[in-house]
Amino acid sequence: MHEIVYTDVERLRTADDALAMNEETFRALYERTARPLWAYLARATGSPQLADDLLQEAYFRLLRSRTVQESEAHQRHYLFKIAINLVRDERRRRRPDWVPMPEGADERIADLTAPDAERSAAVVQALGRLTPRDRDLLWFAYSVGSSHAQIADALGLRTASVKQLLFRARRRLAALLGTGSNRSRQS
Repeated sequence: MHEIVYTDVERLRTADDALAMNEETFRALYERTARPLWAYLARATGSPQLADDLLQEAYFRLLRSRTVQESEAHQRHYLFKIAINLVRDERRRRRPDWVPMPEGADERIADLTAPDAERSAAVVQALGRLTPRDRDLLWFAYSVGSSHAQIADALGLRTASVKQLLFRARRRLAALLGTGSNRSRQS
């Protein structure tokens, strides 16, 4: 994962005094959000290198935004919304619309999903076979811990649809993992 050089933040400040937060606040936010944000970007794009680039761009856009963030949760949510839009833009640039995760994807992605390496590799492979929307739904619900309303807002869905879409995504993931439909019905 690429580390942002904090002198770059200072360089941005001298170029334009309208940054959204001071360096100390930015550092704290970066330390708490960089790893899960990078993991999402790597999973969504299938490329650790592209995830590094999009991570930088997401923080840059957050710093340049004029949006007032009321709390740290709001900042985090806004940062992930920026990341989703960057991923969507990237998907539009490269066709086809959906590309599965490559076999043997970077081990850093697997390290972030589960402690058991064998099960983790199976999860990474199964997630790679899901549609981008299913992956995003599952990621935001279970890795980021977003509420249905936050997921709906971030993905441009209706809040009432999120519960059903999550259920279907869990069922498809369970089928790919071979855990069967009995388990998904218990959820």
